[in-house]
Amino acid sequence: MDRVAALAAEWERAKAGATDYLGVIGAEHLGFRPTPESRSVAEQFLHIASTQYSFAASVTGRAKPAAVASGDPEKDESLKGDPDALRRFVLGSYDFMIEGVRGLDPAGLDDEVAFFRRQMPRSMLLAKALEHHAHHRGQVAVYLRLAGITPPSQRLF
Repeated sequence: MDRVAALAAEWERAKAGATDYLGVIGAEHLGFRPTPESRSVAEQFLHIASTQYSFAASVTGRAKPAAVASGDPEKDESLKGDPDALRRFVLGSYDFMIEGVRGLDPAGLDDEVAFFRRQMPRSMLLAKALEHHAHHRGQVAVYLRLAGITPPSQRLF
């Protein structure tokens, strides 16, 4: 398997895990937060998704969709309160990443790209994006347990 195919497979796995999580979260749990200063369950997923669009745009050079580029999805109350809209938005961010990764040239994975004020190889930025996804989805696992819900499998492999 070439590096691009392996990276796309990792993002497919990440999307499947997010799909599992979103499938066990009902509307009544979207606003759950363990402390007042913490993000809610919905805000965690909106943060994952909105940041993922930024990672993907930097890695691939593709423009973010207009709805993402023109606003702050993390503050969008219609996304926070509607499980179906949240699911579509979040899973759309994985699709944007997966499509972008599949379109990469394996020879360019070590080329430097900009992300905020940093420069790093595309492959490293993709690793950081997966780390970001796992960090916040791990936080949601704790939230779910606090709400009395058993989180889905982590889908490590």
